[in-house]
Amino acid sequence: MKVEIWSDIACPFCYIGKRRFEAGLADFAHKDEIEIVYRSFQLDPSAEKYPKEDAYGHVAAKYGVSRERSIAMHENLVQQAAELGLTYNFEHAVPANSLDAHRLIHYAGRYGKRTEAAELLFKAYFTDSKHIGELDTLVGIAAEIGLNPDEARDVLNGDEFTTEVQAECSEASQLGATGVPFFVINRKYAVAGAQQSDVFLDVLNKSWEEVKPLIILDPSSTDRTTGQVCSDDACGIGEEDA
Repeated sequence: MKVEIWSDIACPFCYIGKRRFEAGLADFAHKDEIEIVYRSFQLDPSAEKYPKEDAYGHVAAKYGVSRERSIAMHENLVQQAAELGLTYNFEHAVPANSLDAHRLIHYAGRYGKRTEAAELLFKAYFTDSKHIGELDTLVGIAAEIGLNPDEARDVLNGDEFTTEVQAECSEASQLGATGVPFFVINRKYAVAGAQQSDVFLDVLNKSWEEVKPLIILDPSSTDRTTGQVCSDDACGIGEEDA
């Protein structure tokens, strides 16, 4: 079963939603049979690489509120994150353009490490207050998850995976996403927003019931004789007379 998660690195609810989803997944009986893919979404593709405003000022300008109101809004997020064991340090966060961070996730996907890259990027932005648009930050994260830093630097110095990032952003909109996080299960069910863990568990169970593999009954557990079958290697013709 496949779960695709659209998110943006600078989205506070995406990191919170990641943890809540993981909590729901932990209680799912078939968690080892789930494929998880983190997909790209940019809330503000026009954001500057080196922003003039800090996180408080950025949100204040975006929503037309005072800086004091923006700080209060962020404090609420800090508390929600803390309940999940996350540390948010908005006072030093750098609300930079996330395109290159998403390109790193795609590059990591080449080696099956999208999830690891997403986790460290969230931590870099929200907890460690690192600049996720700077090459050295991204190369350091690549090395931390076991990727070749020189290769990562070469990839990120160019424009590789830019088209793929943009395509995933468009795909999210086509699937009905108006924001992130956006969770899509087997391309049939979608969960919008950082829902509680039990919501994710419920939809995982529902999806599994619809796609679960056939259960082949063990004839030894009944009083009936084994039914004859033909396979590529043998056929049971004449076995009763043998």
